[in-house]
Amino acid sequence: MLLMKDLVVLLEGLGCEDVKTYIQSGNAIFRSAELDASALEESISKAVSELFDFRPRVIVLGVGQFRQAAASNPFPEAEAEPRTLHLFFFGQRADAPDVEGLDAAKSASESFVLAAQVFYLHAPDGIGRSNLARAAERLIGVDVTARNWNTVARLLVMAEDFTD
Repeated sequence: MLLMKDLVVLLEGLGCEDVKTYIQSGNAIFRSAELDASALEESISKAVSELFDFRPRVIVLGVGQFRQAAASNPFPEAEAEPRTLHLFFFGQRADAPDVEGLDAAKSASESFVLAAQVFYLHAPDGIGRSNLARAAERLIGVDVTARNWNTVARLLVMAEDFTD
């Protein structure tokens, strides 16, 4: 397990500034002179691997991308029950997602929208029971990281002072 205080030190060691983390979630908000998200993802993943003996998949989003994803939420009614709403952020562009497979995996109560860089899932019965949530990454065909609406909202508050 990577403690958030250790993640802060690691990110600062890579030249990141104003690093803030959110609970023990692996989420961090920071400023970086590195504008290439792929290069930054690789640097962070490599540094974690060297220091902590595991190599995580890292997805870096600009603040503008993150804000746009939240603002584009197609299920605003689900924000009242934030545990039921999840945003799956893509590590790269999904060129050939299996939309039929996604549709076949969803339960009758679930709804989803597949956008350019985000998969929105409203799972009223909970994500733990969702076959769609379990299959989403495989069916989308790229690395994803999912965050519930509570986490998205909290990270947005933390990023208020940041600009792209």
